[in-house]
Amino acid sequence: MPIHSAADYTRETESEWQLLRTEASELSYSWAPTYRSLIETAYAEPVLRSLYPFTSHWALRFSTTARPELTPTGPCLTANSDGTYGVGTGMLTPDLGLFAAPREAVALAVHHLPPGPEPLTD
Repeated sequence: MPIHSAADYTRETESEWQLLRTEASELSYSWAPTYRSLIETAYAEPVLRSLYPFTSHWALRFSTTARPELTPTGPCLTANSDGTYGVGTGMLTPDLGLFAAPREAVALAVHHLPPGPEPLTD
């Protein structure tokens, strides 16, 4: 079902964040704690929380539109098996930075968000 209003977008975005948070809390991989920290830190950032989150190959991305037609924006965030966090312009490439703490990676991702278009809001 396509998103027709700002309220729909907000509802879908929050729902997707909750699904990601639940999924991250239930993972049993050795890198799961790092991934959980990344998801929770990104969720705690209001600018990122207002964007629709999606993942591919466990990399966290953001969109200004909800499914089914995503409009990716900003960098890609990764949680690595060595406990580091990457920020990159492409999938799984930390070409913007590699960090020991998720808050540093999230801050850089926010810094690299392009100006507009803004996500739909009421």
